[in-house]
Amino acid sequence: MRAIVLALAMAGMLATGPSHAGSKSIDAAVASSARSDESRALDESRQPAAVLEFSGIESGDVVADFMAGGGYYTELIADVVGKNGRVYAVNPQGFHDAEAWAPISRRHSNIRTMPVDPRQMMIAPGSVDSVFTHLVFHDLYWESEKFRFPRLDPEMMLANWFAGVKSGGSVIVVDHVGPAGDPREVTAKLHRIDPARVIADMTKAGFVLEAQSDMLRRSTDDQSLNVFDPSIRGKTDRFVMKFRRP
Repeated sequence: MRAIVLALAMAGMLATGPSHAGSKSIDAAVASSARSDESRALDESRQPAAVLEFSGIESGDVVADFMAGGGYYTELIADVVGKNGRVYAVNPQGFHDAEAWAPISRRHSNIRTMPVDPRQMMIAPGSVDSVFTHLVFHDLYWESEKFRFPRLDPEMMLANWFAGVKSGGSVIVVDHVGPAGDPREVTAKLHRIDPARVIADMTKAGFVLEAQSDMLRRSTDDQSLNVFDPSIRGKTDRFVMKFRRP
């Protein structure tokens, strides 16, 4: 656990599988009265209980929530892993709102926020049981001068995940379904990614696809639209995958 803290500080500083966390702990996390109204409003489209059950994350695990955003899943995972587990909320420093994160951190002593330069979003070797990614895998191919988000090396990032996840550990990927094509062009235009690209990238990195789920698939999504288009925002077609590190 300490290794990932030091590494990040130095750096810039399934058909659905069986439940391992247990439905009761997941349901309790989702039902927690401490969650904000803003988070609760997203539950219908995100189906967090089903996603967490699919993930296999269990009590005592150490999890890296990669590009955790505002902490929607971070606090849920923190409740699931419990006091003996830990969640590292890895965020690009330019997208990390310390004030918004403060109440989440106060409620969960097992969360460590890690705002770093995007190129230094690294995980120390063998330090986590799982990497959790929600609607951000495509950002490995994103770059934006406006938002000061530099061009990343996806192959290098995934090699780091492979080194960072313990043997037998997992990577959960939830993202917006996108068309085939150059992933940088697709991401720049639509903020989506082709599921086949994710499988190819993860397989090349050494991971094995263990399970997939259609729980968030939506046939009404117009995949030619950017995911931030008001007509489809929050209602996009999404894939859910679980990869295992041998």
